Amino acid sequence: MLLWKTKRCGRIPAKEIHLFFSKLKPAVSKVWLAAAAGLLWSIVGLMLCGLAYEWLATVPFHWAGSLAATGIGLAFAFYNLTFSKIARKNLERLAQFPDQVCFFAFQAWKSYLLIALMVVFGFLLRRSAIPRYWLSVPYAAMGGALLLASFQYYLFLWQVLFPKKPRP
Repeated sequence: MLLWKTKRCGRIPAKEIHLFFSKLKPAVSKVWLAAAAGLLWSIVGLMLCGLAYEWLATVPFHWAGSLAATGIGLAFAFYNLTFSKIARKNLERLAQFPDQVCFFAFQAWKSYLLIALMVVFGFLLRRSAIPRYWLSVPYAAMGGALLLASFQYYLFLWQVLFPKKPRP
């Protein structure tokens, strides 16, 4: 199938165009995919926890302590109920890939949509009339859950990079 004409070469076959664009795909080892996912989850988790901390620093200690404890408790609950399963499924998906795969495959495509929705939702929450110290609870919960789940990726990396040697 011929796709388009050029003045110098005539028509360029679709196969050559596909080969050209496949060379531009940033292919990496699947170990790098796990590292990228873990790093992304850690960075976002720390960012959310940092925002929660900044907001809690503006209220009296007894308020901040109870709000922080609620956020931390919810973080463990979210991790156990949702995020640990998401990370495990993502690691199982990554394990199915061939050795070299596109870098952006570290998250499933529908996860990119979820990330975009969460960014928009966070943006809207920060601009709402809800006091920031109340927002610190869901931010700490989400950030803590993401941070805890990121350690599953690091454990996977550790197991791949330093496999256990069988004992004699």
